Formats: sequence, structure tokens, C-alpha cells
Amino acid sequence: MKKEDCIFCRIANGEIPSETIYEDKDFRIILDVGPATKGHALILPKEHAADLFELPEETASRALIVAKRMAQNMKERLLCDGINLVQNNGVAAGQTVSHFHIHIIPRYQEDGQRINWVPGKCTQEELEATRKQIMG
Repeated sequence: MKKEDCIFCRIANGEIPSETIYEDKDFRIILDVGPATKGHALILPKEHAADLFELPEETASRALIVAKRMAQNMKERLLCDGINLVQNNGVAAGQTVSHFHIHIIPRYQEDGQRINWVPGKCTQEELEATRKQIMG
């Protein structure tokens, strides 16, 4: 179902113009208007889901297939050196629009982008405690 006040629903369903690079019955892929690198694109499902937790499993599965195909296309045509797939859930994780989407970010040597994190440290006991907490 489309959400009327969601800008990504409106873009995905063609109500707002975009630089579309792929479209099928379930998804529209557009170039990001504030790209991290040349070719930075967003995969937008046409049906609204605020985040990964609301997304139907079948749609999530198809989204990754579409991402793989577009990443392969970008690697061949843009001659990028790598690809980041980024998917944020919640404000704390960097999500700024409450509509599930995947960023496809072509990466080039010396492109100046830093899509990384600082590795933390933990003991084997902390890892075991976290594993038990996750497993239930």
C-alpha cells in the first residue's frame, strides 16, 4: 500500500519526477539527488514499508536481487572499483526517510568517501553473553 504523505512512495510511483535508471512492477531505482559518488542510487519499493522490519520477506528478497543486478551493471558501465550497499533502519542508524530503501554507492579509488565504522573491542565473555542474549 502506498502512503500518501511519503515522498519516497510518491517518487517510486512516478508522481514526482526522478532520474530513474530501472523500474519494474515492484521497484524504482533512482539516482540520489545528493550523491556520495557518481552513480549513487536508491532502490525504492513501490509499496510502503517504513523500514526493514515492516518489509514483507518476499520484497526484501527481491530487493537484494535487484541490488545485485544494478551493482553489476554499474560496475561494468561506470567502471567503479567497488560498490557499497547501505540500508539504514531507524534514526540512530542514519535513516532520514521512513520508507525502506537501499543505497547503491559505486566506489572509486580515492573518491574521498568514508563509509566505515571504528571497530570496537570486546572479550570472549562479552561475545558469548551477546550471543546468548540474541539467541534467547
